[in-house]
Amino acid sequence: MRMITLEQSRSLITATRARGREMGLNPLTVVVLDAGGHLVAMEREDGSGYGRPDIAAGKAAGALAMGVSSRKLGDMAAERPQFMAALSAAWHGKLIPAAGGVLVRDEAGVLLGAVGVSGDLSDKDEEAAFAGIAAAGLTAA
Repeated sequence: MRMITLEQSRSLITATRARGREMGLNPLTVVVLDAGGHLVAMEREDGSGYGRPDIAAGKAAGALAMGVSSRKLGDMAAERPQFMAALSAAWHGKLIPAAGGVLVRDEAGVLLGAVGVSGDLSDKDEEAAFAGIAAAGLTAA
């Protein structure tokens, strides 16, 4: 199984943070998990809130666990709140169903991992994540 590398993760984080600064976002926290859900890299910008690492990780982990973006998980939560609550309980709260968690694939479509971003509005977190993924030469899914 191919996994996202530390070098790719650092590139993705740097570009995500740069896009956040361009957009004038609140300080961001960016988490990159490999395809097995293991932490590869995380950065928390100065001023990013105490809980942001857990939120960013929950967005990425939820995307990996369900095979869809955390935005889609948010849609699922609105449609089936009891199911999503059960998943969150089963995974000890490590599922955040809000935009900002994006699957990361290589050029061949192989799942490498996921990125989670937290710090501003979820839609803006997601936009920064997409920019970081693209800048790292990877594909968002």
